[in-house]
Amino acid sequence: MTKWQKKTPLEWLMYVNKEVEVLDAEKHKYQGWVLTVDPVSANILLAHPLENGKMSFSAVLGHAVQGVEILTEADDEMKEKLACLFMPEEKQKYSQEELERKKTSLKDWLETNHIPVKEQGESQATLCVAGVLTIDPPYRPEDCSSSNEIILSRVQGLIQGYLALQQSQDKVE
Repeated sequence: MTKWQKKTPLEWLMYVNKEVEVLDAEKHKYQGWVLTVDPVSANILLAHPLENGKMSFSAVLGHAVQGVEILTEADDEMKEKLACLFMPEEKQKYSQEELERKKTSLKDWLETNHIPVKEQGESQATLCVAGVLTIDPPYRPEDCSSSNEIILSRVQGLIQGYLALQQSQDKVE
């Protein structure tokens, strides 16, 4: 087992959002931004920004890693870019202010309709309905999750009605 494979997940976490150079067993060098390290196999997923604004990816197998050198830390812009890489497009197009406005509006509407709702999570971005259903940004019916299918279906229907009401009000204005 290599030194890299013997590291703990917390040690690997130090490399996420950093530009690194990885040397493999065949002395090939790979450079890119660390997106993640698989905690089971120690494989490293690297992102490489391209000139056209897109990203390419490469994976270095954990058993082949001989050394990893940190080159630079990601600035806030790069961290945001890396965080949004695998996020569905519809979630990417909303600013934090828009998401906050959507969350507050939906929460107020649910409370007005006597549905118990709380904000939860580290950033208070998720809405929790009656302790059994969550609604994640951008707060659409498909962003709901619950193990209770009846509650899930009913709340999704309510949100669909709420969104239809919002759209009709937007057309009037």
